[in-house]
Amino acid sequence: MNLQSDPAKASEASASSSGRWMTFVALGVSVLALLAAAQVWQKMSRLQEQLAKQSAEAGQQSLEAKAWAKQAQDTVKDSAARLGLVESRLGEVALQRSQLEELIQSLSRSRDETLVVDIEAALRMAQQQAQLTGSLEPLLGALKSAQQRVQRAAQPRLAPVQRAIEKDLERLRTQQAFDLPGLLIRLDEGVALADGLVFANQAPVVATAPRIAGSEAAAPPPWWVPGLKQIGEQLMGLVRISRIDAPEAMLLSPEQIFFVRENIKLKLLNARLGLLARQYDAARSDMVHVTGAVRRYADPQSRKTQQMLALLEQALQQTKAGEVPRLDASLAALATAAAGR
Repeated sequence: MNLQSDPAKASEASASSSGRWMTFVALGVSVLALLAAAQVWQKMSRLQEQLAKQSAEAGQQSLEAKAWAKQAQDTVKDSAARLGLVESRLGEVALQRSQLEELIQSLSRSRDETLVVDIEAALRMAQQQAQLTGSLEPLLGALKSAQQRVQRAAQPRLAPVQRAIEKDLERLRTQQAFDLPGLLIRLDEGVALADGLVFANQAPVVATAPRIAGSEAAAPPPWWVPGLKQIGEQLMGLVRISRIDAPEAMLLSPEQIFFVRENIKLKLLNARLGLLARQYDAARSDMVHVTGAVRRYADPQSRKTQQMLALLEQALQQTKAGEVPRLDASLAALATAAAGR
């Protein structure tokens, strides 16, 4: 019995010892599981804390982003408002600039127009002074002053005016001097020649035969020679054959001849006064009238008639040379510039 009981006890003891080991192993495993669970729980808590922290940070960042976005929207709205204000002010500035440019152009045009009108008035006044005085100095002075003013203006639209002024200046500088005293002397000579003019209806002067020298000159003519000579002279005075180019010249009576001669003198004196008064057109008209009267009524074969016609022709040429030149080119250029073309 003891022998059987001992193995049972031994088996029980071994079984109890193995149960203990199993318990210990289970307890170890449980402890390890608890430790692992604790560790996992700790990690999970850390992860939760991190997630909560990150979520809080994300929420804070989201709030900040919303605040920044709102601030950015406000900034954009403010910038848009400012941009609109700047654009409106820029439009106002552009409008003011265009108005200022138009005002400057208007002032420039008005200044140019005033300059053109002033120069034109100065040239016309100088033209009148030159006609009254017979001197070219007023014209030269006015053209030089106008040239300087146009050069100072430096406007391209006034370039034709400057060229016209230079052309008139060159023409005046090459103008020949007018010999008024010599012309007056010629007219005085014409007045003196008028007294000796031979008219077409006056009888020609019979040339006297030259005296015969020697014995023939000393011998007295027969008694019938003087009577025959007187009869021949009377017959020659009764009949006269000649070419008549102006029939009215042959019908002048002695009284009319006297008045024609005096009219010629008066016309020449009027021409002289016209020259002294710088009225060249009137003086030229009087001289042309005298030339026509001399050619119509005077004897064209007479030496004094030819001298009178030559003198009148020379006086007319000198009168044309003595005319005060007109500033037509400059005035036309000024008129074109004033019209804006």
